[in-house]
Amino acid sequence: MKRSDTPEVDSQRRPTNGDNACQIACSIRAAGVQSDLMQPARSRLVFTLLVLLGINTMNFFDRQVLGAVGEPVRQALGLDDTRLGWLGTAFILLYAIVGIPLGHWADTGRRTRILAVGVILWSGLTALSALAWDFWSLFVMRLGVGVGEASCAPAANSLVGDLVPPHRRARAIAIFMLGLPLGLGLSFIVSGYVAQHWGWQTAFLVASVPGFVLGVIAFFLQEPTRGAAEMHTVGAARRPGSRLRIVLGIPTMWWIIASGALHNFNMYAIGYFLSPLLQRYHGLSTSEAGAISGVVYGCVGALGIFLGGWACDWLAARRPSGRLEVATLALAISVPCFYFALEQPPGSVTAFAVWMQPGCMLLYFYYAGVYATIQDIVEPALRGTAMGVYFFAMYLLGGALGPVITGRISDHFARRAAEAGASDTAARAAGLHDAMYLVPVLGAALCVVLFVASRTLRADQRRLQEWMAQRPT
Repeated sequence: MKRSDTPEVDSQRRPTNGDNACQIACSIRAAGVQSDLMQPARSRLVFTLLVLLGINTMNFFDRQVLGAVGEPVRQALGLDDTRLGWLGTAFILLYAIVGIPLGHWADTGRRTRILAVGVILWSGLTALSALAWDFWSLFVMRLGVGVGEASCAPAANSLVGDLVPPHRRARAIAIFMLGLPLGLGLSFIVSGYVAQHWGWQTAFLVASVPGFVLGVIAFFLQEPTRGAAEMHTVGAARRPGSRLRIVLGIPTMWWIIASGALHNFNMYAIGYFLSPLLQRYHGLSTSEAGAISGVVYGCVGALGIFLGGWACDWLAARRPSGRLEVATLALAISVPCFYFALEQPPGSVTAFAVWMQPGCMLLYFYYAGVYATIQDIVEPALRGTAMGVYFFAMYLLGGALGPVITGRISDHFARRAAEAGASDTAARAAGLHDAMYLVPVLGAALCVVLFVASRTLRADQRRLQEWMAQRPT
């Protein structure tokens, strides 16, 4: 071989900057290897994800305390199910409303600082909930908790999008969203036990402590560069037009928003009334109902999120709509599970739990599939806004209505049972049991909405990738 040939060949094949970007992107796709230039150090990434997991765990722990101690709170404050449902809705009202401006702030500000302030705020107001003396005082405290917790989802999801490349994003979001079932499950178990032995006020105080610690730690997290994990370098650039117009101009977002409203309706209806249902209809104590609710609704959900994240990434590598298709199939299977759980007679706790566990586990597939899909159709500079808009509808139309409408339907059926001659205790048990049939009905509607979203996804994803590819590097 002639030495003189080597420089000549090298000079002819010297890659351009655009070629280098393409080669890096292709190597990431083909080999699934994270570039050190694009990703933070592995240890820092793991630490950040664990802190975000802890914050999200307390996010759902604190909001679920009221569901875990709902029956003693109702008895202590003399509430009916409608007013008990409104206490759950109080949290959601401001959560939904402030979500959009906080989403915009997450797109422009320092996200780690937003998280730190938010978690300290909601932890303080959770502690103050222990001082509530009537319906309205507790209602106001729950409003404040909603403001603090609204900071979590837009900022944290935007951080995950910039920490992890697209082909691994559903699994990273699944780790973050493990906080949902862990928080709910631990809240039911711990809060139910504490309320049984030391009163419901102490349960609120216990729930507030870990959040203060996590809030301090969040101040020291490193802020990643926006768009650092994308295959095309876009940074903080976005498509022309107003933020809301761009997000709402994506057809798949409308179907995802509708799915969020339906899904959250069911999640909050179950979250706030599962423990009271076990106490009234199946005759369990507050502690027993909390333990079973924690396992059925919370802890097994961790398995659902883990399996959902893996399945969504696996199928998405083969089909662009794979994540939404996995979520649709899982939710379709959950519908008959909920129906047969409700068909069990009073006192059949084991049979009820056997059907309820897989139903609740499959609900959690939704998060890994849908949250990762939002990242796939929205550019990095708008992901906080997209999550804010999504959460606005998800909570205002779903989470806020779930406890109230379920509670109102429960009161309606309870009055009918009382008019038929049932005792107050039996009437309240029958009313709540009949109201919970709303869950499988809305679950079937949710499957239809998600399936339609999976059909519009491919075009929206292609439009975003084409725009990103045309950005100058």
